[in-house]
Amino acid sequence: MSRTVGRHIANLKRARQITHMTCWRVLFPLVALLVGSTAAASASSSPWIDVQGARVRLVTSGTPGADGVLRGMLEIELFPGWKTYWRDPGYAGVPPAIDVAGSANVSAAEFDFPAPRRHDEGDSSWAGYDRPVSLPVRFTVADPSLPVSVKASIFLGVCETICVPVKAEIAIDTMADPDNPDDAAAVSAAFEALPPAATAEFGLRAASFEADTLTVEAVLPAGAEDADLFLAAEGDYSFEEPKRWQKDGRTFFSIPAGRPETPPTSGGLHYTLVTSAGAVSGVLPFF
Repeated sequence: MSRTVGRHIANLKRARQITHMTCWRVLFPLVALLVGSTAAASASSSPWIDVQGARVRLVTSGTPGADGVLRGMLEIELFPGWKTYWRDPGYAGVPPAIDVAGSANVSAAEFDFPAPRRHDEGDSSWAGYDRPVSLPVRFTVADPSLPVSVKASIFLGVCETICVPVKAEIAIDTMADPDNPDDAAAVSAAFEALPPAATAEFGLRAASFEADTLTVEAVLPAGAEDADLFLAAEGDYSFEEPKRWQKDGRTFFSIPAGRPETPPTSGGLHYTLVTSAGAVSGVLPFF
């Protein structure tokens, strides 16, 4: 079991203790509800796999690019009334995870995420999706000139009144049908649906941390309203729900936060800034 999946299972165990969230009021089974076939499929994408509250499949474009990246997507077709989570869903949610150990000629894989919505459960909230969603995934290929076979262990949570952890084992031979136009179009559409990169005219600009509160300024395009900020924690960082406020015509967010004693010297924290005029994604430097 990967370290990432193990961490999510540990989070699920801790979430059993949370009784104030509507989504967690009934004790859920801490088991994998479905395991897909681990045998190599005869196509570059998997068949649909039925899980409680949804069905999922893994789709690839078949051929890696010159940059050594094979593009794909996890398609999650949620049933009415069911939800799933963003990269940082909140205190008790389960972010999607993918592990490609055992794949041939694939060294890593990483999800990307469409703009989420904040869902209010009355006394708490979480970030995610309540309708079908496709999560783009980038597979890092060691040698683009060699065949690629993906063996992916996918872990995610789906929620109605009970939140259910789901694990699916999917194995596909990406070279079996590398020129499938439907798969290529579906993957392209998933990447095109991602928020564009933040800019100086639309994104986060200034940040300060004082008294366990992170304050950031959001630069918004003209006419943008209803701004919301989704900031993903990692490592020893933790964040509560941001509070938006205005001063002198400028927009700020205050976020109760925890941080490590020694912040990393490179990299940053993923964020998505959502407004009525659209959304952008970026990286806030570690603080």
